[in-house]
Amino acid sequence: MTMTMQPIQFDPHFYENLMGIIEMTHHQPHAVLGIHPFFEGAKVIRLWRPGAQHVYLEVFGSIVEATCIHKAGIFEYIAPAHTTASDYRVYHQNGLLAPDPYAFLPTFGEIDRFLFGKGVHYQLYQKMGGRLTIHQGVEGVKFSVWAPNAKSVSLVSDFNYWDGRVNPMRMLGYSGIWELFVPGLKEGEKYKFEIHTQQGERRLKADPYALACEMRPATASVIANVDRFQWQDQDWMQARLKKPLQSTPMNIYEVHLGSWRKHGDDFLNYRDLAHELASYCIDMGFTHVELLPIQEHPLDESWGYQVSGFYAPTSRFGSPEDFQYFVNYLHQKNIGVILDWVPGHFPTDDFSLSRYDGSALYEHADPRQGFHPHWHTYIFNFGRHEVSNFLIANALYWFEQMHVDGLRVDAVASMLYLDYGREDGEWIPNYYGGKENLQAIEFLKHLNSIVHSLCPGVLTIAEESTSFPGVTHSVEEGGLGFDLKWNMGWMNDTLRYFSTDMIFRNYHHNDLTFGLIYAFSEKFINVLSHDEVVHGKRSLIGRMPGDMWQQFANLRLLLSYMICQPGKKLLFMGGEIGQWDEWNCKREIEWFLLGFPTHQGVQMMVKEINHFYLSHPALWEKDFNYESFQWVDFSDTQYSIISYLRKGKSEQLFCVHNFTPMYHPNYIFHLANLQGMEEVFNSDAEKYGGSGKHNSHPEIVHDADGHPIGVRLSLAPLATMIFKLT
Repeated sequence: MTMTMQPIQFDPHFYENLMGIIEMTHHQPHAVLGIHPFFEGAKVIRLWRPGAQHVYLEVFGSIVEATCIHKAGIFEYIAPAHTTASDYRVYHQNGLLAPDPYAFLPTFGEIDRFLFGKGVHYQLYQKMGGRLTIHQGVEGVKFSVWAPNAKSVSLVSDFNYWDGRVNPMRMLGYSGIWELFVPGLKEGEKYKFEIHTQQGERRLKADPYALACEMRPATASVIANVDRFQWQDQDWMQARLKKPLQSTPMNIYEVHLGSWRKHGDDFLNYRDLAHELASYCIDMGFTHVELLPIQEHPLDESWGYQVSGFYAPTSRFGSPEDFQYFVNYLHQKNIGVILDWVPGHFPTDDFSLSRYDGSALYEHADPRQGFHPHWHTYIFNFGRHEVSNFLIANALYWFEQMHVDGLRVDAVASMLYLDYGREDGEWIPNYYGGKENLQAIEFLKHLNSIVHSLCPGVLTIAEESTSFPGVTHSVEEGGLGFDLKWNMGWMNDTLRYFSTDMIFRNYHHNDLTFGLIYAFSEKFINVLSHDEVVHGKRSLIGRMPGDMWQQFANLRLLLSYMICQPGKKLLFMGGEIGQWDEWNCKREIEWFLLGFPTHQGVQMMVKEINHFYLSHPALWEKDFNYESFQWVDFSDTQYSIISYLRKGKSEQLFCVHNFTPMYHPNYIFHLANLQGMEEVFNSDAEKYGGSGKHNSHPEIVHDADGHPIGVRLSLAPLATMIFKLT
């Protein structure tokens, strides 16, 4: 059919609009492309196929040829007036025959835009990015991306051979969101967004909301299905709602999936890891696993802390569905799953979030606010509604779609303070002249409020290394609203003390006792984490002074001492077997060491003290209440011995720690009204590699009138001894 000049009569800007498509500057390509009224008795189907000589399409089941109206690649076909979008299909570059993407209404509605602009669209993860959908009765993939300062945005993908000219997206009002629905696309399609900036740059960007990504070093986003998985963890999810945090044992095994176990040089996948890790945790007495970040990241050596795909489980170990299997399986085995989550910063890689639309979009423009000098990463602009919404919806995604039980929020201190890691003049004070990041504080309160409102039973955990007040206090009481906080002070004091030569420990007794001054000011987790066994700090056993026997005894003492202290527990992998080398993310844990009796002894002790912990409520029943702890003696600096009671509702345990290699065969503790005592754990047991000094029959000491005033014990060297009061 030959071209007529009648469109000019209907739209005087017709050729101007055509040039906008050709030059990639048009904000509303759907107004030009697709199907439109033409003249009385006809409609026009307009296609953009840059560089094509001939273009065919299917109309009412017949293949017809369109007419070229501009040599750049604009084609038209004049169809009957009764033709609708469902009556014709078009060919894409890869030969896919499907309905025309430019014949559909937007998939991102006005209410969605309003909520996103306010920063309160809590189901945003269902709306943004590339998502499988059925739209206007047609299966395909909807794409949306936030790029308010872009001149134009195009979808590039396998189906259009990554040609940024072919599929321009439309801007939705003043929201900054660009949208396109492409019928016929399937799971597994790789794609990116081609951003045309105001500065004339052309930037290929991964989808910030992608559910899956290519295996590094490739960086494309991948269409994935996260709605198909059949969950079978309903019993766990229901029980989670009824477990009060304070009166629940919590013994966390911190794991880096890429180096826990390997098959040669290859990673295990999520499904194999689920089976092996669940079996190990059950055997060893761990209640939860905490995974170093499994969100997609380009660099192995970042351990996952420089995230490029916040919504995508890393493809190193399989698909999103494989990760769902991982969580589901651990839940069926009564093991909780906590993820490290990194909302404080993101890497500078050009394919990811950095200067996404050519401007500082997710980050602050001023490097004094937007660039982290320690990690050479960008800092999120928490005061921008769309950015905070991106992060809060991300947290909800992991809870609601992936069923995780908790998020451990990384580097909270770096978020709370504007001067974190900076010298004078390198930071900008807040509105009141202070150093607190008021926008980040408001973000964290908003996050915790919404998470606990919409996902009851889940945990948010702060890695916060300062004395910022009220981290685990409720938002209503003026706190940040976290459930738990890593006890970094206890960790630093304890490891400094254990690294000290035993002959000098009497001068450092305060490192053991100071933490109890603030132990109940927050809801703490005592941690021996991955950060403490890298970067020249040495492994846990590598820190221990003395000969080899003393090093192993010290390690057993450290690990059992942590179990006895108030607070929940966390141990990084490798510590439980006495790994000598620092953790290396490229190598698996040194499991071969279990061929040696000394390492077997450490692992056996960890296993047995863990199960002891789980079966004795005095160690966790009143974890955050000062009534759960009572000093018996903290003043013996000469011999470096401390003792205290741990109290439950119906049980009391007497914990004694001897921090020197000296054996004390007749040591008296003053305990009034004591009727009897039984030794129920001793880290010096021979089966653990110890010397076997134990207390078969603790001797009750009486005063002149026959009243019990204490107990005489034999104190094993470098050991924890636990006694049950009767």
